[in-house]
Amino acid sequence: MNASRRTPLASLTQWITPAIAQHGNALPQALAAHLGVSRRSALHWLRQLAAAQWLTIEGRGPKMRFAPGALRQVVMSYGLPGLDEARAWRRDFAPHFALPPETARIVQHAFTELVNNASEHSHGTQVTVSLRQTAMHAQLLVSDNGCGLFDRIARDFPLLDEPAVAMLELAKGKLTSAPDRHCGRGLFFASQLADVFQVHANTSAFQCLPWKDQPWSPTRALPQASRPGTSVYFSIALDSPRRLDAVLAAHSIGDSGLAFDRTRVPLALLTGPGVGLTSRADARRAAARLAEFARAELDFAGVPHVGHAFADELFRVIRREQPALDLVPLNAAAPVAAMLASAGEHRAA
Repeated sequence: MNASRRTPLASLTQWITPAIAQHGNALPQALAAHLGVSRRSALHWLRQLAAAQWLTIEGRGPKMRFAPGALRQVVMSYGLPGLDEARAWRRDFAPHFALPPETARIVQHAFTELVNNASEHSHGTQVTVSLRQTAMHAQLLVSDNGCGLFDRIARDFPLLDEPAVAMLELAKGKLTSAPDRHCGRGLFFASQLADVFQVHANTSAFQCLPWKDQPWSPTRALPQASRPGTSVYFSIALDSPRRLDAVLAAHSIGDSGLAFDRTRVPLALLTGPGVGLTSRADARRAAARLAEFARAELDFAGVPHVGHAFADELFRVIRREQPALDLVPLNAAAPVAAMLASAGEHRAA
């Protein structure tokens, strides 16, 4: 069988985008050398890639010209720590994509924040970054070989030793183990800028769908066959109406600009099948660190029921202890709303 017939097309999709920029019209010779095949076989694969929209081909023979197609992908692996994420973006990724200006700004923001997190927090030695542009979306995947996000949080915050509880704190924002160097906004705002955002760490995984106004919830974890680590997936539509400044401003109240003094707490992370929120311990867990905000929207979507102790602790005791904090319940089912009202909360929705 001809060697070119045995070459998986998928393996070439990770090669072709930067190769077009690097080799230009000498692309057939470069691919022939890359595969160890003849120029004729290389042209066969270039035509296959063109048919799949990974490049465009114009002209014939010596006048053949190549350009990037609607589909583009760059995959790079870097050593950690000390990686310069801004340089990686400018040099290895940005030149190869044709994103709308506002989408490019959002993707750059997510890229630099997530790669920096891997560099400074993962305790790993390597990170692999993949950015793919399709006809409709930009899809970013950042995977490190560190200890795993939730294990790292449990190490730094012993009370957050359950992945769902750690995810709840990440969902609030401002969680950082290095407050002198970081403010806990990176992962939070990257998640809010995406259409689909997923965090996979060892055997646990969570996702949020901001475009559907769906907060964080558990999802199926990626297979971790050979090593621990963290993988973060970020996807956004190329025609997304989302704007970076607007997302940042949406988490501030009044005329506070970009103060990040407003958060949303997905309380369903503290529940499970048939499990509601019944205890004062649940309420204190829900309210942890909310004093760092001026307004906290408590999202009861997916919470089947709450107990009187939970409602009393959260809406009477904690509200009395933190009078400057505006606690606002959202998406409460009728039985939940009734219990909250019994504790003095009349704005339940």
